[in-house]
Amino acid sequence: MKITSAKQISLKSHPYINEAAIQEFIFNNPSVLGLGELSPIRREKIQPSGGRLDILLGDDDTRYELEVMLGETNPDHIIRTIEYWDSEKKRYPRYNHIAVIIAEDITSRFLNVISLFNGTIPLIALQMCATQTGEEVSINFVKILDLTDLGTEEENEAEPTDRKYWESKSNVLNYVDLIFNDICKYAPNYELKYNKFYIGLSRDGVASNFIFFKPKKGYVYFYIHIPESEDINSALDSGKMDFEYVGRDRAYRIKFSSINEYHDNNEIISNMVLQSIEHRNIKVG
Repeated sequence: MKITSAKQISLKSHPYINEAAIQEFIFNNPSVLGLGELSPIRREKIQPSGGRLDILLGDDDTRYELEVMLGETNPDHIIRTIEYWDSEKKRYPRYNHIAVIIAEDITSRFLNVISLFNGTIPLIALQMCATQTGEEVSINFVKILDLTDLGTEEENEAEPTDRKYWESKSNVLNYVDLIFNDICKYAPNYELKYNKFYIGLSRDGVASNFIFFKPKKGYVYFYIHIPESEDINSALDSGKMDFEYVGRDRAYRIKFSSINEYHDNNEIISNMVLQSIEHRNIKVG
């Protein structure tokens, strides 16, 4: 095996390589970014407020809004990245959205600025490093800022309490009991786990919240962890259910103001629970 050294080069100063060529390379080879198995969706996507998003990549439930800059990043690059991320997020709320800023040089000053947004805005920063050997140019992408793990809503509110606490807050715990008893037909040996802001499930003392409940005074929010799908949306619409898909939790939230709403839609709810058990590889034996 022969070991050679490669010369690091500046893409911004390269006589033949420009930003459009780098965009095309990323769009045709999204795996080079190291962000998982993403599919190319669109390049130079026109935005309603003006401007064009450099690259849009995605998978089943997440969209990545990429802005590319040769040379050193600057305030306009950062603002543009966040602006386009926000626009896509508002236009397509069914997906999770992640902003990705890509540049040859992200200085410590701007890295500190970008870091201020991380935690409130899902933001990834990638630094491009180009080397040349002969007439071949190689580009590596190094992740210098990753997503801050915001956690799910129930993880952040998992302060334990007891049933008596919930009896003082809700008049419809019987809804929870009835739905839970039905779920036990598919996933036996689970028990309700009472936390301060939600009621989840546990098995052998270990939390397993493939579903969870948020009882209110006169109604219950029932959450089911599964990817969003048009088939499920259509079924819930047909049943005249009060629901929404919560992207952050990656779960459907269904509101039951009457237990009859659950009984009338038991089949679709049961199918969703079974899909959640399968999707999250829940132990049912």
